[in-house]
Amino acid sequence: MKRNLTATVLLVGSLVLTTACSGTGGSSAAKEKEATFPAGGDVSYSKYGDYPQTTTKDVEGPCSWHATSAKDYSGVTLKVISHAVPVLGEPTVLHAKQFSELTGAKVDVVNVPFGELYQKLITPLQAGQPAYDVMFYPSLWIGDMAPYLEPVPQQYLDTAGMKDVTKAFMDVATWDGKVVQYPVDGDRHYLKVRTDLLTDPKNMADYKAETGDDLRVPTTWSEYQQVAEFLTGRKGAQGEAVFGSAEVTKRDDLTFSAFISRAAAYAKHPDAKGGFFFDAETMEPLINTPGWVKALDDFVAIAPSLPPGGTNFGLGDEILSFGGGQAAMSYSWDDAFIQAQQPDSPIRNEVAAAQLPGTDEVWNPETGQWDKQPNQAAYFTWGWTSAVAGSSKNTEAAFDFLCFFSNEANTALDLQIGRFGINPYRNAHFDAAFWEEQGWSAEAATSYVETLADMETNPNRVFDLRVPGVNQYMSSLATGVAAAMAGQKSSQEALDGVAQEWKAITEQVGKDEVQAAYRNVVKLENGEG
Repeated sequence: MKRNLTATVLLVGSLVLTTACSGTGGSSAAKEKEATFPAGGDVSYSKYGDYPQTTTKDVEGPCSWHATSAKDYSGVTLKVISHAVPVLGEPTVLHAKQFSELTGAKVDVVNVPFGELYQKLITPLQAGQPAYDVMFYPSLWIGDMAPYLEPVPQQYLDTAGMKDVTKAFMDVATWDGKVVQYPVDGDRHYLKVRTDLLTDPKNMADYKAETGDDLRVPTTWSEYQQVAEFLTGRKGAQGEAVFGSAEVTKRDDLTFSAFISRAAAYAKHPDAKGGFFFDAETMEPLINTPGWVKALDDFVAIAPSLPPGGTNFGLGDEILSFGGGQAAMSYSWDDAFIQAQQPDSPIRNEVAAAQLPGTDEVWNPETGQWDKQPNQAAYFTWGWTSAVAGSSKNTEAAFDFLCFFSNEANTALDLQIGRFGINPYRNAHFDAAFWEEQGWSAEAATSYVETLADMETNPNRVFDLRVPGVNQYMSSLATGVAAAMAGQKSSQEALDGVAQEWKAITEQVGKDEVQAAYRNVVKLENGEG
């Protein structure tokens, strides 16, 4: 690789982190040994399995392969819990094996399906049981997790890699002014399209004749619907059947995030600063207001343009459907775009990224009316994160593992593997040249990094609901959305039911506690985080 991903980041030498952490459960300090990995050596995953042959240089610093290999954690066992393989779970297993080889530590990884992960984490934490040292989970659970987490020690915050994390994702890692989550991923939702279909001369001519409009990357959700309907049933360059859209629709597999993407532009008014999910002053749910209802109407209407089985797609299905060329468009996390850009993809360099579609009108919760004005909102959606349990007996080893997991070389390789679920979260990741060196076209690379970078400066932003009880809120929302999509309830009826459940959850968890946490979410949305 001619250009390192973090070329703009100053090297900070091979400082080894030996200062003991202040964990409540104590810390096992690393013994020093002779480094077994050469400074600045080549890092590749090729010997670990079916991975790209890509090689990158180790970047000197306290998290590097070289520095990690100078630490001796023989006799130390780290217990790690992560999501199921492959998304996040696979890189967790891979980096655990590498860390073990370098340091002598035993690293036991438990992989858990998404639907079970929250309970597997929170139950032992609340019981005061030291079940795990290191935990990987969705960052929106921070409101429930924070009381049980060990704050990230300053020496890790001072590393070059940590200092390069974007402001948005450092905010995501912070609770009550303390960084309690260790950034390993940066997630946001955006639009992905197959450019070969949009620029095909016959498609362009037919679309113009049918609609009177030019075929292009959709800029509004109504245009997205129209383009999806048109492209469903068309043929791709290789004769494959094409469907208009692939979306995450499975009730217990992140459909709530897909729906929030659709609701953002309809319900996040740029001039209304009092909350997106709730009225921050009264804690009255806004989930059943007209902007949200309109978004659910759209979500229901897209069904005929989905691939077979598309009304029950989980995230993995969406990734493979768009990434494999079956669907013309998609929106959610980076993974589908990265999958489309794999070396063996039939649509490699025939894709582009863009902001989530907007709307021609936006609901104003302060005036209780629609404002006829174009609107677009960026959605920073939870993202995977990691943390060390405050009850851990091995806090230094645990933080060293996370430091190694997210070092510059590992992240450079992880970003290129679509199924890993590791997406850009450092400023250095917004470098089109890096992606071009992986074989991406200049057009695909530029659309990708510009879309992500522009979200960081978008003044109209939505962050996930980061409050105690969030899993209950999101489960309720997913159930309501699923009922509407199945035709069991109208959009209004479904969301009215969700609103009533949210009121009950707020009372159960404690209104004051939820409100205090939600006001911090509103600050993030308003750029005050």
